[in-house]
Amino acid sequence: MIVLKFGGTSVESVSAMENVLRIIVREKENKPVVVSSAIAGATNALLTSAHLALEGKLDQAHATLNDLLERHVVILENVLANRSNVQSLIFHIRKRFDELKILCQGIAILGELTNRSLDAIASLGELLSTRILADAMSERGIPVELVDARSFMITDDHFAAAAPLFDEIEERIRPAILPHLDSGKIVVTQGFIGATKQRVTSTLGRGGSDYSAAIIGSILNAEEIQIWTDVDGVLTADPRLVPTARKLRVISFREASELAYFGAKVLHPSTILPAVKKNIPVIVLNSKRPLNVGTRIVADPPATNVPVKSIASKKGITVINIQSTRMLMAHGFLESIFSIFSRHKTSVDLVSTSEVAVSLTIDNTSQLGKIVTDLEKFAETTVYQQKAILCIVGDQMHSTVGVADKIFHALGDINVMMITQGASEINMSLVIDEERVDEAVRRLHRAFFEPAPATEIFEPIEAV
Repeated sequence: MIVLKFGGTSVESVSAMENVLRIIVREKENKPVVVSSAIAGATNALLTSAHLALEGKLDQAHATLNDLLERHVVILENVLANRSNVQSLIFHIRKRFDELKILCQGIAILGELTNRSLDAIASLGELLSTRILADAMSERGIPVELVDARSFMITDDHFAAAAPLFDEIEERIRPAILPHLDSGKIVVTQGFIGATKQRVTSTLGRGGSDYSAAIIGSILNAEEIQIWTDVDGVLTADPRLVPTARKLRVISFREASELAYFGAKVLHPSTILPAVKKNIPVIVLNSKRPLNVGTRIVADPPATNVPVKSIASKKGITVINIQSTRMLMAHGFLESIFSIFSRHKTSVDLVSTSEVAVSLTIDNTSQLGKIVTDLEKFAETTVYQQKAILCIVGDQMHSTVGVADKIFHALGDINVMMITQGASEINMSLVIDEERVDEAVRRLHRAFFEPAPATEIFEPIEAV
C-alpha cells in the first residue's frame, strides 16, 4: 500500500479536486490511503472566526463562516452530479456551520477561548474536505471508505499541538484501515486532526497533515508516502526569490529534514521522522502537474560530487546573547540557560558558544520578556530582533574544500552575526539581518547553481 497526502491547495477548488480524483484513480492498484488537508485557507478562516467571537465581533465571525461555507458549497455542487447527494451534503455542511456559530456565541458570552475549543473549531476543515472527496469518489464508482482519523490518531491533551501516542495509534490503526484495503476499497481520512484517549478532538499543530501521513505510512509499512502539494518538489531555492531555481530529483532524508526545519515550505519538519525510522521513501509532487516526477527523499541517494543541494531561509528570528564571566569552568551553566527555555516552552533553533558566552536563536517571542528576566538573574543578556537564518544544505559539504570561502565571498558586504554547523556537517546556518536575507539567497544561488552543476540530480522546474 501507499499513502497519498493532498495539501490544501490540492483540494481548494473544483479543478484542483478533479486533479486529485484523477491521481487517486491512477494509483488505485497500489492500495492507496488518501490523507487530505482542509481546503486552502479554511483553517485560517475557522480560527479567525473564533478570535473574532472572542473580541465580541460576532457579525464578522459569522460572515467569515458564511464565506467559508459558500466556498465548500461551490466545490461540492460542481464536483458532485447527483442532486440528491448534493442536497444531502449541503444540509450536512450547513448543520456543522450552524453548530460553529453557536460555539462562537458561547465564546463571545464567556469571553474565553481555550486551545481545546480552537481544536474543535479547526478540525471542521479536514472533516468537510474529506467528506466531499469521498462522496465524489463514490459517485464516480471508485470503491471508497471514509475513516475518521479521530478513531485511530490518538494524541495527548496538549491541544493545538498535540503529540501522537504511537502505541495507542499502532493498536487502533490496523483494524481501522487494513480491512477496507483488503476488501479493495480506497481509504480516505483526515490529516492534522486526532483525538485524546477521552475522544476529545485534538490537532497536531499547523502543517500536521504531513505528519499524519507519515505516521500512517510508517505504522502500516507503506511502500512510499506521496506528498502532493503546489510545487514541483524540493528546489534549490524558493522560486519566488530565485526564478532560476531548479528541482532536485532525489535528496537524502537528512538534507530534507534540515531544509524543512529551516524554511523550505514543501514539508512539515516532523514529516521525515516516522519515514526515516522505517526507511520509507517520501515523494514530493505537484498535484497541478501530476505528470512531473517530483523529488524523491530517501535514506541513501546516489553519490554526487555536488557540495550544496539547496538554500533555505527563515525570517522572524530573534537572537539572544547570554554572557557571564561565571561561565568559565562553571558546571551546569548551559543547563541553567536551557532549563529557562524549557520552563517557558520556547524552542531554540541555533546555538553557538564560546568560553564565556552563548548565542542562540528563537522564532517564538511570546515568552521573550519572561525568558530575559530569568536569564538576567545570572547573566548579561542582549536581544536582537528582525534577524533571519540562512541555511545552506548539502551532504558533501563536509568533504569539499572551499565551500565556506565560496559562501562568504558570495555574501560580500552582508554582515554575518552568528554561524553554526550541525553535527552532521551537512548544514551551515548563518544569522543575518532580515532585510538582507532575500538578497543573500539570490547571491548564494548564483554562486552554487548558476550555471547548474553537471549532474542528473537537478532539472528545470518546468520539466515534465
